[in-house]
Amino acid sequence: MEQIIPVTAVECPGGHRLQLQFKDGTSGELDFSDEEWRGVFAPLADAEYFSRVELDDELGTIVWPNGADIAPETLHRLVNG
Repeated sequence: MEQIIPVTAVECPGGHRLQLQFKDGTSGELDFSDEEWRGVFAPLADAEYFSRVELDDELGTIVWPNGADIAPETLHRLVNG
């Protein structure tokens, strides 16, 4: 089971890229340009909507206005490659 390490900061520098920081000091950029967004994630295909990402301190992860979120352990794994 993966350890859950909360996201502490998120920025969208443009397009479908996210700059993330985690509670353990890990940070990095992810590029979701090639992602095929479906279901609740479908609105994220639009770069303008994607840029509306916010940090949810309570969940320790990132969220969008429609309630879509990505688990912090998934984000941490992706940043660590």
